Amino acid sequence: MKTLIDLNADAGESFGRWKLGDDAALLPQVSSVNVACGWHAGDPATMRRSVELATSNGVSLGAHPGLPDLTGFGRRSMALTPVEAADACLYQYGALRGFVEAASADLAHVKPHGAFYGLTLRDPEVAIAIAESVTAVDPDLMLVLLAGPTAERVLADGFRVAREAFADLDYDDNGHIIIEPNPEVKDPEQCAQQAVDVLNGGVTSVNGKALDVDADTVCLHGDRPNAPDIARAIRARFQQHSVRIAPMREVIATRNQ
Repeated sequence: MKTLIDLNADAGESFGRWKLGDDAALLPQVSSVNVACGWHAGDPATMRRSVELATSNGVSLGAHPGLPDLTGFGRRSMALTPVEAADACLYQYGALRGFVEAASADLAHVKPHGAFYGLTLRDPEVAIAIAESVTAVDPDLMLVLLAGPTAERVLADGFRVAREAFADLDYDDNGHIIIEPNPEVKDPEQCAQQAVDVLNGGVTSVNGKALDVDADTVCLHGDRPNAPDIARAIRARFQQHSVRIAPMREVIATRNQ
């Protein structure tokens, strides 16, 4: 079992007067946060508050660029070329970076959201293009990708990648996550067990197939109604197994030793 792991959450996904998730309760439970950058969710004020909340809790910051689809919350597929995907990612990263630098903080990683994340799985050239674009701005930035073939290919090309697994999503038989358009309450203990399974190197698909998973970070979703409860259950389970939660940079540095 791995004894060092990053626990990340997608958050900062409110928009204007519309509040989504309980970030104030969730962020103290995680080591990294992926902040929405305005295309699928988020707005300037929400981005600023998310950065402030993360820095006050010592949480590592990452950009969470999505597809331009507020109505569908970025979870509906769109067709983008690798160049278009890289431009979309860099544009949103730049918007969040402004708030991060104003707070005298820094961005550690970039993680595509929802259907944008799925696009990197269907078209590895998109993942490469995104990696090239963010690395051109900051060579120390990590790109978060689903643990598996695409992540390994981008790693093999020399880019910094954090391989991700999920505690609160199911997997299909191909090892891909099954995205829920509208996440509902999920059993925290079930999610905690899946997180432990990840540390042991594998998860089980919805059809009972055993899948190998080698991950550096485990994700949960801030828009799930009981996300803070899930995070607390995961932390408690990790503590039982003497697993330490640390930011992605520390986990990746240890992996590369």
